[in-house]
Amino acid sequence: MTGLLLIAHAPLASALKAVAEHTFPHCATQLSVLDVTTDMSADDVEQRGRALILQAGHEDVLVLTDVYGATPSNAAQRLADVQGHVRVLSGVNVPMLWRSLCYAHEPLAALVQRASQGATQGVVLSELPSNPADR
Repeated sequence: MTGLLLIAHAPLASALKAVAEHTFPHCATQLSVLDVTTDMSADDVEQRGRALILQAGHEDVLVLTDVYGATPSNAAQRLADVQGHVRVLSGVNVPMLWRSLCYAHEPLAALVQRASQGATQGVVLSELPSNPADR
Protein backbone atom coordinates (compact mmCIF):
# COMPACT_ATOMS: atom_id res chain seq x y z
CA MET A 1 0.00 0.00 0.00
CA THR A 2 1.33 3.41 -0.96
CA GLY A 3 1.18 6.06 1.75
CA LEU A 4 -0.48 9.39 1.02
CA LEU A 5 0.61 12.73 2.43
CA LEU A 6 -1.11 16.00 1.60
CA ILE A 7 0.85 19.21 2.22
CA ALA A 8 -0.95 22.47 1.44
CA HIS A 9 -1.49 26.01 2.62
CA ALA A 10 -3.75 26.08 5.69
CA PRO A 11 -6.56 25.13 5.88
CA LEU A 12 -6.65 23.36 2.49
CA ALA A 13 -4.95 20.14 3.59
CA SER A 14 -7.39 19.62 6.46
CA ALA A 15 -10.36 20.62 4.30
CA LEU A 16 -9.40 18.06 1.64
CA LYS A 17 -8.99 15.41 4.32
CA ALA A 18 -12.54 16.21 5.49
CA VAL A 19 -13.75 15.72 1.90
CA ALA A 20 -11.89 12.40 1.77
CA GLU A 21 -13.40 11.28 5.09
CA HIS A 22 -16.88 12.23 3.89
CA THR A 23 -16.61 10.40 0.58
CA PHE A 24 -14.26 7.47 1.30
CA PRO A 25 -14.17 7.07 5.09
CA HIS A 26 -12.55 3.62 4.92
CA CYS A 27 -9.71 4.93 2.69
CA ALA A 28 -9.17 8.32 4.31
CA THR A 29 -7.42 6.80 7.30
CA GLN A 30 -4.31 6.27 5.16
CA LEU A 31 -4.12 10.01 4.37
CA SER A 32 -1.80 12.17 6.48
CA VAL A 33 -2.10 15.94 6.18
CA LEU A 34 0.04 18.94 6.94
CA ASP A 35 -1.46 22.43 6.89
CA VAL A 36 1.25 25.00 6.19
CA THR A 37 0.74 28.23 8.10
CA THR A 38 2.30 31.61 7.37
CA ASP A 39 4.78 31.28 10.23
CA MET A 40 6.27 27.99 8.94
CA SER A 41 9.49 27.92 6.94
CA ALA A 42 10.26 25.34 4.28
CA ASP A 43 12.57 23.70 6.82
CA ASP A 44 9.68 23.46 9.33
CA VAL A 45 7.42 21.93 6.70
CA GLU A 46 10.10 19.47 5.62
CA GLN A 47 10.74 18.39 9.21
CA ARG A 48 7.04 17.86 9.94
CA GLY A 49 6.48 16.10 6.61
CA ARG A 50 9.43 13.81 7.29
CA ALA A 51 7.97 12.91 10.70
CA LEU A 52 4.54 12.15 9.20
CA ILE A 53 6.06 9.89 6.55
CA LEU A 54 8.15 7.98 9.07
CA GLN A 55 5.19 7.69 11.45
CA ALA A 56 2.96 6.20 8.71
CA GLY A 57 5.62 3.58 7.93
CA HIS A 58 4.94 3.10 4.22
CA GLU A 59 7.78 2.11 1.91
CA ASP A 60 6.36 4.22 -0.92
CA VAL A 61 4.69 7.60 -0.46
CA LEU A 62 2.83 9.93 -2.79
CA VAL A 63 2.94 13.53 -1.56
CA LEU A 64 0.24 15.82 -2.95
CA THR A 65 0.79 19.57 -2.75
CA ASP A 66 -1.32 22.54 -3.74
CA VAL A 67 0.91 24.87 -5.79
CA TYR A 68 4.15 23.98 -7.53
CA GLY A 69 6.94 26.33 -6.46
CA ALA A 70 5.29 27.40 -3.20
CA THR A 71 6.53 26.44 0.28
CA PRO A 72 4.50 23.19 0.56
CA SER A 73 5.80 21.93 -2.78
CA ASN A 74 9.37 23.09 -2.21
CA ALA A 75 9.52 21.36 1.17
CA ALA A 76 7.93 18.21 -0.25
CA GLN A 77 10.63 18.00 -2.94
CA ARG A 78 13.17 17.57 -0.14
CA LEU A 79 11.38 14.51 1.26
CA ALA A 80 12.57 12.15 -1.47
CA ASP A 81 15.32 10.70 0.73
CA VAL A 82 13.11 9.79 3.72
CA GLN A 83 12.68 6.09 2.97
CA GLY A 84 11.87 3.94 -0.01
CA HIS A 85 10.36 6.04 -2.73
CA VAL A 86 8.66 9.41 -2.42
CA ARG A 87 7.02 11.14 -5.37
CA VAL A 88 5.54 14.66 -5.30
CA LEU A 89 2.56 15.70 -7.39
CA SER A 90 1.47 19.36 -7.27
CA GLY A 91 -1.84 20.96 -8.18
CA VAL A 92 -4.02 18.83 -5.91
CA ASN A 93 -7.75 18.90 -6.49
CA VAL A 94 -10.58 16.68 -5.30
CA PRO A 95 -10.55 14.29 -8.29
CA MET A 96 -6.78 13.82 -7.84
CA LEU A 97 -7.27 13.09 -4.17
CA TRP A 98 -10.10 10.62 -4.79
CA ARG A 99 -8.05 8.76 -7.39
CA SER A 100 -5.14 8.61 -4.97
CA LEU A 101 -7.33 7.17 -2.24
CA CYS A 102 -9.04 4.63 -4.48
CA TYR A 103 -5.86 3.31 -6.08
CA ALA A 104 -3.39 3.51 -3.18
CA HIS A 105 -3.04 -0.28 -3.39
CA GLU A 106 -1.26 0.09 -6.75
CA PRO A 107 2.51 0.57 -7.13
CA LEU A 108 3.72 4.15 -6.73
CA ALA A 109 4.36 4.76 -10.45
CA ALA A 110 0.85 3.61 -11.37
CA LEU A 111 -0.67 5.66 -8.56
CA VAL A 112 1.11 8.81 -9.76
CA GLN A 113 -0.30 8.22 -13.26
CA ARG A 114 -3.84 7.65 -11.97
CA ALA A 115 -3.73 10.70 -9.66
CA SER A 116 -2.46 12.92 -12.45
CA GLN A 117 -5.16 11.70 -14.82
CA GLY A 118 -7.82 12.26 -12.17
CA ALA A 119 -6.66 15.83 -11.74
CA THR A 120 -6.83 16.69 -15.42
CA GLN A 121 -9.96 14.70 -16.22
CA GLY A 122 -11.70 16.34 -13.28
CA VAL A 123 -11.40 19.80 -14.83
CA VAL A 124 -14.37 20.29 -17.15
CA LEU A 125 -15.65 23.47 -18.77
CA SER A 126 -19.44 23.46 -18.88
CA GLU A 127 -20.74 24.75 -22.16
CA LEU A 128 -23.16 27.66 -22.09
CA PRO A 129 -26.35 27.32 -24.13
CA SER A 130 -25.96 28.89 -27.58
CA ASN A 131 -29.23 30.80 -27.19
CA PRO A 132 -28.72 33.79 -24.81
CA ALA A 133 -32.34 33.41 -23.63
CA ASP A 134 -31.47 29.95 -22.28
CA ARG A 135 -28.61 31.23 -20.11
